[in-house]
Amino acid sequence: MIKLEEELKNFQPSLEVDEVEDAIQNHDLTDVADIITDILLEAKDNK
Repeated sequence: MIKLEEELKNFQPSLEVDEVEDAIQNHDLTDVADIITDILLEAKDNK
């Protein structure tokens, strides 16, 4: 049987996860909301 408390004491987060987290937070990523906003602004300007 797994002893949860012992496993938690030995847990070390993966460096890869930390690197990914930093990359996501430090990049200006375009999401769907940004794309829709751009489309709406273009449509408004073209009227």
